[in-house]
Amino acid sequence: MKKDTALEKLFSLQTFGIKLGLENIVKFLTLLGNPQNKIKTFHVAGSNGKGSTSSFIASILKEAGYKTGLYTSPHFINFNERIRINGVEIEDQFVVNFVELHEKYIFDNKLTFFEVTTAMAFQYFKEMNVDYAVIETGLGGRLDATNVINPIGVVITSISLEHTNILGDTIELIAKEKREIIKSNTNVFTGFLPDPTMDLIEEKCNSVEAELFKLEDYVIVRENYLELYTEELNLDNLDSPLRGYYQRYNAALAALTVYKCLDLYNEKTILRGIQNVVKNTGLSGRYEVVNKEPKIILDSAHNTEGVSNFLNEFRLEEKNYTKRNLLFTAMRDKSVFQMLVLLKSHFDNIYVTELSFDRGLKLNELEELAAETNLSVNPVDIKSFLKEYISTAGKNECLVITGSMYLLGEVKRILPELAS
Repeated sequence: MKKDTALEKLFSLQTFGIKLGLENIVKFLTLLGNPQNKIKTFHVAGSNGKGSTSSFIASILKEAGYKTGLYTSPHFINFNERIRINGVEIEDQFVVNFVELHEKYIFDNKLTFFEVTTAMAFQYFKEMNVDYAVIETGLGGRLDATNVINPIGVVITSISLEHTNILGDTIELIAKEKREIIKSNTNVFTGFLPDPTMDLIEEKCNSVEAELFKLEDYVIVRENYLELYTEELNLDNLDSPLRGYYQRYNAALAALTVYKCLDLYNEKTILRGIQNVVKNTGLSGRYEVVNKEPKIILDSAHNTEGVSNFLNEFRLEEKNYTKRNLLFTAMRDKSVFQMLVLLKSHFDNIYVTELSFDRGLKLNELEELAAETNLSVNPVDIKSFLKEYISTAGKNECLVITGSMYLLGEVKRILPELAS
């Protein structure tokens, strides 16, 4: 079997959709010999920041000399991006062999794409003898396929309204879903969470005797940097190579997690891990500039909190551009109306497109939502639009592309074609 064939079979599993529940993944992992029980893990959930925080943790661990696995989703261009060890993507042959060996079981039992990919990651990390693996949840927590591990550290980065049709239509219900990754006698780390959700996290920690560490108890917020203080770790100027003040919170949360779980307090190692996060993990799509003149910025903001975080940074430079353009689409289960309300006053032209995903909004749906906000939008084909923008836009114009990580992946796939 060739890799293209293996991936075609994997992606065909997306027709089974999202099936929340652990029964399928537990049975499959039992067949594999429960590889997830043979690796030490960190488990990261959150409405925003989980991918960045997972990458910061993995990068710090790599700088400390540990062989570190990292499992994130979705991928932008290449499936292998999802599963890495010390920044190196999973080998093609392992993907092929895994699909080939378990194809009959997978299809007979109608496993989902995410269930199979998660099991593959656990098996790969086990066979490659990683010291630690950082596992990012896919959706929610309680019934997410990753919630079969007993981690040494649990991280909840943020909680906001998202996937309300699946996780619940209040922030409290969403918090109850995410908190279920907390296991007994483990260390739990939280970013800045709204009060009602923090109470629920504390309640869960108390019930299973997990120790809770709140980032707010360890940081001092300065204008351009953070200070992080613990008993032995003192980071007086914690900055991040990623744009956006919120990325400093993610970096600080990662540093606190590694320190408390592994007693790692070498400041140079931690700061090196933070600064080298892109090189060590391949992290991208976070206020990423992919073209300078005219400017093209990719940002993975996919809900209202993410959009707010992005705009807090974009406001610092938006007046520098002669024209500000936005290319936007989103998944149907997001608060798209609120996202558009936040975005509309910052751009001169707003273009919308659609993706070939069942969850993705169609152009007519985007136009209807925009109309509800009294916003005029222009529907476009992604490739044709990018080609025209790059060739005709003034050098001081700006194009922001956001709303969905899947949109960023499509853009990242197309841009090299336009440059060739």
